[in-house]
Amino acid sequence: GHEPGLVQLVNYYRGTDKLCRKAPLVKLIKTSPELAESCTWFPESYMIYPTNLKTPVAPAQNGMQHLINNTRTDEREVFLASYQKRKDNGEGNVWIAKASAGAKGQGILISSEATELLDFIDNQGQVHVIQKYLERPLLLEPGHRKFDIRSWVLLDHQYNIYLYREGVLRTSSEPYNSANLLDKTSHLTNHCIQKEYSKNYGRYEEGNEMFFEEFNQYLKSALNVTLENTILLQVKNIIRSCLMSIEPAISTKHLPYQSFQLLGFDFVVDEDLKVWLIEVNGAPACAQKLYAELCQGIVDVAISSIFPLSDSVQKQSQQSVFIKL
Repeated sequence: GHEPGLVQLVNYYRGTDKLCRKAPLVKLIKTSPELAESCTWFPESYMIYPTNLKTPVAPAQNGMQHLINNTRTDEREVFLASYQKRKDNGEGNVWIAKASAGAKGQGILISSEATELLDFIDNQGQVHVIQKYLERPLLLEPGHRKFDIRSWVLLDHQYNIYLYREGVLRTSSEPYNSANLLDKTSHLTNHCIQKEYSKNYGRYEEGNEMFFEEFNQYLKSALNVTLENTILLQVKNIIRSCLMSIEPAISTKHLPYQSFQLLGFDFVVDEDLKVWLIEVNGAPACAQKLYAELCQGIVDVAISSIFPLSDSVQKQSQQSVFIKL
């Protein structure tokens, strides 16, 4: 309950699972008027429910209407139609199946066989997303290695959006090999998978992490571009689009308590330097090196505006580590 006169600040926005679970994120992007037309930064994706859950299946034609009108929709027929079309056109046809609530690389299969992907999901017992696999990612040299980017985003109680100025690349320590889809270390950059399965873990970067300053230097020397002008511009646009589209559903402006939340957005960059959103985390882990600065930034931006700190403490905080979007 909420006692009258007490200010309550909660470190969670109700309803953020619309972004932070994989299947609801797919549904949001497909059905949200703000995103459906303009969203060019999310890989083609379908929600697949195991057959034993007897979820209504959308028809291959006009499947979108089914998606809008039903709480749950199995999109396997729509997926199969797209898969067949790609096959007929000789296009790249590698897909990744991911458990909607999965984490740490669990419940994942990468395959170019539609039946293998659907059989895998039917044996898992929970909703999955089948997503077009990005077959031509930008690779790091030396080592010809894949990476993804984690950006931390803070929503304050007034729904202002802030991007933490530092970010981290989670790198693979094995060469990217599109011919072997079973080698997890080549395709999945999750720390737990790299640490457990790669004999080269930590060989290129300590803890398989590269921070933005080093990545910016790499982009300048290898590709003659800067991080800010190529990748971060796209990152900021994607974050803003996602969070603005769900504001009406999750805002606490008219509730008896106020919220703030830290989110983790994960991106992959392809060889054309196009940024793709992969997923959003509602309780993101943070690189140890950044922990103190990030926590202090959250206090400065999201907490001290509601519960002011004493002047002496306030003055110690440096310029904000968050950029308002």
